[in-house]
Amino acid sequence: MTFFQELTSNQTLMTGVTGWVVAQVLKTILDIGLNHSFNPERLVGSGGMPSSHSSTVCSLATAAALRYGVGSFEFSISFILAMVVMYDAIGVRQETGKQARVLNRLLFDDFLKLDGVVLQEKLKEYVGHTPIQVAAGAILGILIAFILDPMFI
Repeated sequence: MTFFQELTSNQTLMTGVTGWVVAQVLKTILDIGLNHSFNPERLVGSGGMPSSHSSTVCSLATAAALRYGVGSFEFSISFILAMVVMYDAIGVRQETGKQARVLNRLLFDDFLKLDGVVLQEKLKEYVGHTPIQVAAGAILGILIAFILDPMFI
C-alpha cells in the first residue's frame, strides 16, 4: 500500500479533514449570504461561523472515541487537543482579533492615517471565535463523525 493510499484510508484522519472542509465551506456560504460577495479567503481563513478549528478537533476526537473507545490512548490525545484548541480559539485568538480591530481603526481610519509607511495592509481581524461559533463548530464536528462512521452508515 502506498503512503497516499494508507493516509486516505485512515478513517479517523479523514473524518477530521472532512470536519475542517465542511466547516470552511459552510463559513464561506454564510459569508456570501451576509456580505453578498464571495471572499476566497473565507475558504481557508480562520475566524467566523462555524469554527473550523472546533469542527476539526471535535470530529477527530469523536471518530477516535467511536473507533477506539473513550478509554483509548487515541481518544485521550485527541480530546485534550480539542480542549486546548477550543479554549485558544475563544480566548487568546478572539482577543487578538479585538486588538487588531482597534489597531486598524487607529492606524487607518482615525487620526494616524499611515499610508503604507509602517503597515502594508490592515491586520487580520478574523482570527478568533465567539463561544457560539466554537459550540457550532463542535456540534458540526461531532455530527460529521457520526455520519462518516462505518458503524452508522
